[in-house]
Amino acid sequence: MHGNAKVFVLMAAMTALVMALGWMLGGQGGAVIALLLAGGMNVFSWWNSDKMVLRQQGAVELSPQQGGDLYRMTAELARRADLPMPKLYLLPTEQPNAFATGRNPENSAVAVTQGLVRSLSRDEIAGVIAHELAHIKHRDTLTMTVTATMAGAVAMMGNMMLFTGGRDDRGGGLGAILAMIFAPMAAMMVQMAISRAREFEADATGAQICGQPRALASALAKISQLAGRTLNIPAERNPAAAAMFIVNPLNGLRMDRLFATHPATEDRIARLMAMEGGLPERPSSIPRSGRDDGPWGRG
Repeated sequence: MHGNAKVFVLMAAMTALVMALGWMLGGQGGAVIALLLAGGMNVFSWWNSDKMVLRQQGAVELSPQQGGDLYRMTAELARRADLPMPKLYLLPTEQPNAFATGRNPENSAVAVTQGLVRSLSRDEIAGVIAHELAHIKHRDTLTMTVTATMAGAVAMMGNMMLFTGGRDDRGGGLGAILAMIFAPMAAMMVQMAISRAREFEADATGAQICGQPRALASALAKISQLAGRTLNIPAERNPAAAAMFIVNPLNGLRMDRLFATHPATEDRIARLMAMEGGLPERPSSIPRSGRDDGPWGRG
């Protein structure tokens, strides 16, 4: 309940921020319109969060035949996590990364990049998928997606303030500049507060699902190293969704790293390694089919 209450307070603060920007843009009427827009965005995100984010990232859904071993591995890990099989997507980017989305476990999706499939071992990929399934199990995906949507809207309204100048009796040009600077910052701070603690929790649960904390720790180390050297164009175009990825996908353009939404990778690895030996190790994936089908490639 403590975590849910914290999220409720954070989302209420986000809505208040949207209303404040609306007031600066149009007075009392603007605040009311902004409140209605905020409510509409939350409802829209509730029903369409997975489709919206996946479309932004250029994701391609994989059938069981197209997914091959990767699909079967995901199904096995979902079974261990006592979850229905999520839809599986492939992201057309060479940056190794992954995220989960959806309003509930029955309407969820896991997306992995081409770079992740090509760069990580089978056990490491299993650890990443288990981490994303943990987000679904904890029902983090809805909160993260709605927050990303609201953060994007706040950033957009801040930019509108710069061009409209706001109402003269409510700050004028100075108010517009301040709104442009601090509104996106506040939105990203909300994302940061939500995502940092949840990443630790998803790491721990993911390690329990796959049974190999060391494999997930190794995956995080590789992804963090390679992600910093590979540009993820869809993520750069939609930076508000960065908190959804297992590792920050932004490459530092437009000062993105000032608003890092993830805990330090070193801290995450240290916590996972502390779990090593405390869990019964089990195979991370189903046996090989004997062929390299689907996007699994070399495996």
